[in-house]
Order: sequence, then C-alpha cells, then structure tokens
Amino acid sequence: MVLLEVTMHPSSIAPADHQPGRASRILRFPLVWMLVGIVGVGGVSALSSGGSPVPAVVGAIAAVAVYWAVMRYVARRSTPEIARARAGILALLGIGLGFMFIAVSMLMVMTEFSFTWASGSAVATVVSIAAVQLGAAVTEELLFRGLLLQGLERLGGSWFALTSTAVLFGAIHLANPGASLWTGFAIAVEAGVLLGATFLWLRSIWAAVGLHFAWNTTVGLLGLPVSGHASPGLLIAEPTGPELVTGGQFGIEGSIVPVAVSLLLAVPMLIAAHKRGDLVPMRRR
Repeated sequence: MVLLEVTMHPSSIAPADHQPGRASRILRFPLVWMLVGIVGVGGVSALSSGGSPVPAVVGAIAAVAVYWAVMRYVARRSTPEIARARAGILALLGIGLGFMFIAVSMLMVMTEFSFTWASGSAVATVVSIAAVQLGAAVTEELLFRGLLLQGLERLGGSWFALTSTAVLFGAIHLANPGASLWTGFAIAVEAGVLLGATFLWLRSIWAAVGLHFAWNTTVGLLGLPVSGHASPGLLIAEPTGPELVTGGQFGIEGSIVPVAVSLLLAVPMLIAAHKRGDLVPMRRR
C-alpha cells in the first residue's frame, strides 16, 4: 500500500481563531471605522486647538498616530495614504499647488485690496501662522480625505464620496465669522472639490495636507482672514473692491475668482485619476 503524504503550506490553512468573527466584521465596515476615526482624530483636534503653535504641532502628530491606529486595529487595513515613502515629495507637490492656487487667485484681484506692512516680529508671525495652519491642515485632511472620503468611497464610489465630503466641508464652514450661503458654496468647491481631487489623483494625505497648509499659510501671511478667521500677518490687507471679488470679511476664499481657479486645477486631476482607473465606481445593488 502506498501512502500519499500531502504537505500544505502553513499560510494556506486558516486557523479557526484567525477567522474574522462577527465583531471584527462589524468593525471593518466602512461606516464603523469611519465614525471611530472621526471621534478619535476629532478629539485630538479639539484638545490641541486654540491657536497656539506648540499644541497645534503636537496635536497633528497625535492625530496621525490615532488615524494609523484606527486603520490598523479597527478597519484592519493598510495605510498607503500616509506612507513615509515619497511623503516629502508629495507634500512639496501639494505645497506648490497650494501656493500657486492662492498666488494666481490673488494676482487676479490684487487691485481690489490695499496692503500695508504690519508691525511686530516677522519671524514670530511666520512661525506662529505656519505651525497653527500645519496642525489644522493635518487634522482636517485626516478627517475629511482620510476617513470620510475613503469610507464613503467604499460605500458609494468616488464621485459620491467627493460630492458628499465637499458639501459637508462647505456646510461646516457656514459657522465661521462672516460666512454666508455663498461662502459655504465657495468653500465646498475650492476646498472640498480641489482637496478631494488632489487626494483621488495622488492617493496621498500628504499631498492634500501640503496644498491645504500652503493655501491657509499664504492667505494668513498676506493679512487676509482664513475662512473668516482673522489673525495678524506680515501685511494688513483691506478689501476695497466688490465683495464678490474680494470675499469681504470672510477672506479671499469667499471670492468668485478662486472658485474658478480651483476648478481649473481639480478637473485635470479627476480626469487623470479616471484615466488611470483609480476612481471607484458606484456600487449597483
């Protein structure tokens, strides 16, 4: 009698205790890990907010750690969107895009403002604004592009996720000083669509953070309100033209000009992502 010995690779045998249980399957559902992440990252953001540079930077680091932990232990998925490989290059690309976005928008409306130099230490102003805006950019991008967009994308596809997060981003900014229905729409397009398109194009949180950071920092240094929030900059800016052009007390983000410029940047990004097949189609039930 011939005995046949069958040898199976250990990886091909799934032990019973490695099978995902009901609780694990629930945690892996996009809506669940998305909400857990929002509570975690949002909590860190709330604790570190207040406009001080050091807590803002520490909060940003803590928010990344919380995001990673939620994705690793709750969603049970890898996190290529915050990978260290090429993080610096992608962040610099985002910074370049953000600076270009604001520079082009401001050059088109420069004659509608009057500028004077502000008093105080230029170095202290730059460090303070940069640190605070870095913290805001990291936490907001982790929340909106890292958690919300990716979670909703798995539920309804890329276009559904992009539209939903853009509308929500605009709606949240309605509570800011000087906000109106128009500024809410403007933020939804400029920030929601442009930042969402940047993420879908490059699949990198660091690129979106870089764009967001450069955008807010440049606006703040010019002495303009950032989404309605005014703070001392290197310059003192006073709008002299029509509010639809200058954005009024809400800042340049309330102007129609950056709305148009943001679309000129976002549409090619989305086309490139579509051509690569990186956009998730809507699920048909």
